[in-house]
Amino acid sequence: MKRYFHFAFILLALWVNITPKTQGEISWRQCLRQKAEWYGGAEAARVADNLLLYQRASGGWPKNTDFAIPLNEPKKKELLRKKNQTDSTIDNGGTYTPMRYLAKVYLATREKRCKESFIKGLDYLLQAQYPNGGWPQYYPRLRGYSRYITFNDGAMIGVMKLLRDVVEKEKPFDFIDTQRRQKAAAALEKGVACILKCQIVVNGKKTVWCAQHDEKTFEPRPARSYEKASLSGSESVGIVDYFMEIEKPSPEIIASVQAAVAWFEKAKITGIRQIQKPAPGTPKGYDKIVIQDSAAPPLWGRFHEIGTNRPIFCSRDGVIRYQLSEISYERRNGYGWYASRPRDLLAERYPAWQKKYAPKTNVLK
Repeated sequence: MKRYFHFAFILLALWVNITPKTQGEISWRQCLRQKAEWYGGAEAARVADNLLLYQRASGGWPKNTDFAIPLNEPKKKELLRKKNQTDSTIDNGGTYTPMRYLAKVYLATREKRCKESFIKGLDYLLQAQYPNGGWPQYYPRLRGYSRYITFNDGAMIGVMKLLRDVVEKEKPFDFIDTQRRQKAAAALEKGVACILKCQIVVNGKKTVWCAQHDEKTFEPRPARSYEKASLSGSESVGIVDYFMEIEKPSPEIIASVQAAVAWFEKAKITGIRQIQKPAPGTPKGYDKIVIQDSAAPPLWGRFHEIGTNRPIFCSRDGVIRYQLSEISYERRNGYGWYASRPRDLLAERYPAWQKKYAPKTNVLK
């Protein structure tokens, strides 16, 4: 009976064009969350070999790819033909996440190819940085909004955290040569200066950051039609967290954190809750709606209007609305318009930081 069900499963998999997973096969999402000994095994080596094939000639990697999927020979040849594509990016965990994986495998195996691939990626990140300290979303493809200094989805902060680990010789990054560590340290210094320049000032007061900023003027910039130049209630949290992790922060960094936290406190939205209401017959079977709820924890908009702090919403037509219900079903339910990440920042992380670095100034009081 067991053999019958196994055979039936294989037939079903072939029918829906799915390759049955072999025992031990892993998804890319799981690859950075394994025990140390796993990185010395055959499955980890297979994924590392995949990454070497996906790595572009520039040294970076593309995004939104499951690098752990087994590759057949035609796919391997296709990737070799794509080596010169200019789609290397730091968006959605691109480049710096594959590098973290390769460093783990190198620590476990000392395989030279993993070290060389990591170093090539490191050189790519150092080269991609603008002279003013920012990183574009894509490099070397600098066009459209991909050329902007990008905080969206943690892009620039993800790079800087990796470089910080390299500079501090954190395992598994302690194999990097002195010259590259020095270059990484200089890149971090410029990155911090860039972030400080990007912090948006409204009526003479520093607030937070946009998801992307002009690579020359540091001004907030829009991306896709429904992503307006605005104050970010989501990406700004990652920037503040990074600043709060800096030991012996400068007065400028302390002032930046204080100003951002004050903005989060001022801009928080209370008395509402976003829920998914059943909506039979719709593409997703539900609809996101906002209801009144005095007991709901605070929320922040993904985008807040510069100058008013009002949360803003857009359909693909690019017209700004002020209520979630006023935009199209497709954008309302296909995008995250509210953020909750600042809650823990205000409740836990900032108070601990403030007592240590700014004991005389608690902006939440």
